[in-house]
Amino acid sequence: MQNFQITTSHPSETLALGKKFGEIVQRGTVILLNGPLGAGKTCFAQGLAAGLGVPKTHPVTSPSYSLMNIHCGRLPLYHFDLYRLSELEDLDELGYDEFAEGSGVAVIEWAERIDLLSEASLEVAIECLDENRRRFTFVAYDDRGRQLLELIAV
Repeated sequence: MQNFQITTSHPSETLALGKKFGEIVQRGTVILLNGPLGAGKTCFAQGLAAGLGVPKTHPVTSPSYSLMNIHCGRLPLYHFDLYRLSELEDLDELGYDEFAEGSGVAVIEWAERIDLLSEASLEVAIECLDENRRRFTFVAYDDRGRQLLELIAV
C-alpha cells in the first residue's frame, strides 16, 4: 500500500493512532511529520513513543530548542524538530545520518523545512479540520513504509 488516509476526532485518537504505529514500526524507519503549528505532530509522536514502550516517566515533548531528543523503548526513538533549521547541513551537525540509519526509529517534526523525502520511509501530512479533528495522509516511500500502511489499514 502506497497511501492511506484517516481522520481523528480527538487528541486521544491521535495518540492511539501513533501508538498503533509504534507497536509495529521496525528499526531504521524514518517518519516525516508535516503540518501547521498545533496540528498534532507531537501528539502523534507521543503515541508512537507509547507504542514503542517509552516509559511514561520520560515524557515526550517537542524538541524545538534541543532539536533532537532520544527516548528509549523497544527501539530507540530519535525525535527531531526542524522548525528552527533551514539547511540540510544543520542536520549534519546533529549526527542525523547516524540516527536515521541506525538501530531505532527517527520521527521528524517540521520535515517540510528540509527536503528529506529521499531518506523517508513514511511521510505524514496532518491537516486541521477543526479544533479537534485532524486528517492524516500517509505516503509510503520504501518497503518499511508500505508494510506499516498495510498493517495499519487492516
